[in-house]
Amino acid sequence: MTAARAAGAHADAVPDLVPDAAPSAAPDAVREPAPVTPEAVAAARHDLYTDGITACRGAFGAEWADRLREDIEAAFDEARRRPGGAVGRGPHRYYVEIHPEQMRGFAELADHPWVRGVCEAVLGPEYAIVELGFDIPFAGAVNQPWHRDFPSPELTRTERRLTSLAFNVTAVDTEEDMGPFEIAPGTQWEHGDGFEHGMFPPRGEFPRYESLAVRKYPCRGDISARSALTLHRGTTNHSATARPVLVLGVDAPGAGNDAHHDMAVTRAYRDALPERVRAHLHCPVVDELAPIVQKHTIEGLVMGDA
Repeated sequence: MTAARAAGAHADAVPDLVPDAAPSAAPDAVREPAPVTPEAVAAARHDLYTDGITACRGAFGAEWADRLREDIEAAFDEARRRPGGAVGRGPHRYYVEIHPEQMRGFAELADHPWVRGVCEAVLGPEYAIVELGFDIPFAGAVNQPWHRDFPSPELTRTERRLTSLAFNVTAVDTEEDMGPFEIAPGTQWEHGDGFEHGMFPPRGEFPRYESLAVRKYPCRGDISARSALTLHRGTTNHSATARPVLVLGVDAPGAGNDAHHDMAVTRAYRDALPERVRAHLHCPVVDELAPIVQKHTIEGLVMGDA
């Protein structure tokens, strides 16, 4: 069932997640991934402490990303059937948090050597996976206000230490008219004392962020990592195609973002995971998964949309 049919009973029904036409694929041979070496991990850490964002191109094949798209569509279909299943992030833009078992490639992503290496280099060996979800800007989604995902923590403000990371994986090849993600490099270090809720800078600062802004055009199979404190926004989706993006949230010990999420696993699923993944998955172990009622909101974001 498509997302549109699942939403048919709702007054605010949304279009299909992605049109039936096959997405355009960049040839894998042209996008060979760089080896995951200590030097590559060190470079990624440097990127995160300077620009606030980094990437591993071609970490997976396009087929892996296509399966991700199928899982996102199924999860969105289910979430839109029930109250609190999906939270709005502005007109025609939604966020859904899911359990790891809803994503066939979860273990491969969590155990990818680049993901593990970057987490250890930035957050330390005791990092914890605290969030799994996806963001979808549909056709008609508009520019978000510049924002960060939560207020800057004390360690970042006083010691310039990053205590969390957001890994993003696109489920489609991003084109210019699809509302690309836009980020203002280096802004992860701004204290945000004058930001509304610690997250939304005054609109008078928007021209400065726009002068810094870099748009990102990831392809299926790419992984990016960023500090969620780096000022960013989704842009207007002028196309007829949705742009679903997976989010994997990871914390250093004591960062506390796990309190904002309800991710869980069943015992059988957890026992089947590689030990390297289990060691970083501190979420509840349950007999039966309960649907997640979304609480990962960004206060003020919807009413603040342009």
